[in-house]
Amino acid sequence: MFSHRAETIFLFLGDILILYASLLVMLVIRYSESAPLFNLMFTLHIVPFSILFILWTLVFFIAGLYEKHTLFLQKQLPQLLSRTLLINALIAVLFFYFIPAFEITPKSNLFFYLFVSSLALFFWRRYRLSRTAGGECERAAIIGSGVEMERITSEINHNPRYRMSFKLVIDTGSQAMPEVAEITRRIRDEKITLVVADLFDGRMEKLLPHLYSSLFTGVRFVDMHQIYEEMFDSIPLSLTRYEWFLENIPSISSHSTYDFLKRMMDVVVSLVLGLLSIPLYPLVFIAIKLDDGGALFVFQSRVGQKGKLMQTIKFRTMSRNDEGREDLKQGNKVTRVGIFLRRTRIDELPQLWNVCKGEMSLIGPRPEMPTLVEIYEREVPYYGIRHLIKPGLSGWAQLYHKTPPKVDANPEETATKLSYDLYYLKHRSFWLDVKIALKTIKVLLSRSGV
Repeated sequence: MFSHRAETIFLFLGDILILYASLLVMLVIRYSESAPLFNLMFTLHIVPFSILFILWTLVFFIAGLYEKHTLFLQKQLPQLLSRTLLINALIAVLFFYFIPAFEITPKSNLFFYLFVSSLALFFWRRYRLSRTAGGECERAAIIGSGVEMERITSEINHNPRYRMSFKLVIDTGSQAMPEVAEITRRIRDEKITLVVADLFDGRMEKLLPHLYSSLFTGVRFVDMHQIYEEMFDSIPLSLTRYEWFLENIPSISSHSTYDFLKRMMDVVVSLVLGLLSIPLYPLVFIAIKLDDGGALFVFQSRVGQKGKLMQTIKFRTMSRNDEGREDLKQGNKVTRVGIFLRRTRIDELPQLWNVCKGEMSLIGPRPEMPTLVEIYEREVPYYGIRHLIKPGLSGWAQLYHKTPPKVDANPEETATKLSYDLYYLKHRSFWLDVKIALKTIKVLLSRSGV
């Protein structure tokens, strides 16, 4: 019910099946009269199209066709899918027209295939969405309190994709919370078959024995925090106790293989991108000098792994470097060239040197100024845990936190950002890093904010 991963795999396998089935349909329609010709054309097409399918599914992933919001928002499907299919069509044309080894004849086969596969993919997605959104909703109850419970309740009750609805909402933090006997009676009368409960809420203790007896009547129970994590890809901060960190945050030594692969990826990718970006340096230098005549680079102190200070290097985008000091902020503003550098993320390129040195990683929590860290460690519980690993150029929080704090201290938004950093700390792996890297490409191409 709540497993996004299982549905993603199902959709991916369906996409692959449709891509190959469409190829077969195209060949049957064009060459079914002659079995030898059909076999020959099948042999000529299968290898280049298989390579093309790998590229296409990668584009699907980057475009977000396997993300939660895409899976259950039908209104977004036509526009998103049409844009993705257009990109894939351009890739196919470049692939078959400019790589002689994969040339197919006649070229009309490609366009006929694009038409067939596009229609099939669209109707497959619509069919799958209608299937998951339809059916009878399971009657559920939720017992807990706080913002996390409100978000879960709103998300599920306003989204038929989940095929369940909360018929009973019990706020354990309310003074009007019903008595234990009343709660169990309402669960029975409402024919509740699923209870989502905040098992970490101390006020649940007197209710647990009565909920236990409901197991014998067929009622199922799910931890509210587990559902929150799966739905919103973040760790609910109400869950963060010392015992949670000891249980869920692995030590650095337990990730030795992963850390080796991560470091290899950091070195290879940063060197390649660094070499490719060298021609931009003189152009940025000329643009900055023509704009205000100031320095090309800006060096700033940031808090890195284990709380150690490091010096990051970026192209200068502000009129001066204020280092987060209030007495230097007045009159400091983004330059005209700086606006362009920030929008295109070109200002971040020199930080590839920090990655090569091993002070930063391509993927990890965003490093903060020491002045801000001092405030956050005082006002945001467990904030320092994010310094367990190297900071990164991009990360889980940068992709999913829609309202991140900017220059000034903002403990409330930083607490939300920390919930995404905790998710990354708990689940970090090489494949999660690859996923973040691919989605970062989408962010850069769309110029959406991080």
